[in-house]
Amino acid sequence: MATNTTDRVRRMSVSSVHVHYVNKAERKGRTRAEVDEVIRWLTGYSQDQLEALLTAGTDFETFFAEAPTMNPNRFLITGTICGHRVEAIEDPFMREVRHMDKLVDEVSKGKAMAKILRSPPA
Repeated sequence: MATNTTDRVRRMSVSSVHVHYVNKAERKGRTRAEVDEVIRWLTGYSQDQLEALLTAGTDFETFFAEAPTMNPNRFLITGTICGHRVEAIEDPFMREVRHMDKLVDEVSKGKAMAKILRSPPA
């Protein structure tokens, strides 16, 4: 991915994209709560922390750099998003962005939440 694109994404506010995530999910009959759940699963933020970051207009670079606990199972997220194989993205920052994109995409496609969150079988 081009450096100028990466730089632009780093400076982009999470809230400016979050609204699109929610709209996409809601068009497919899913909820903001489900979108927020997958973001919290990925990053370790609480709902209150997530709300504060969205309100503050936090950029993606800060959002991921300050995430309390990036979920170790995020590397189980595979497939394509925006024409790129998630597992093949070399830039660690852009891989995290695409992990989040892929999770929201799975919510929007109606995938079961247990599968989205890579929960082990019971």
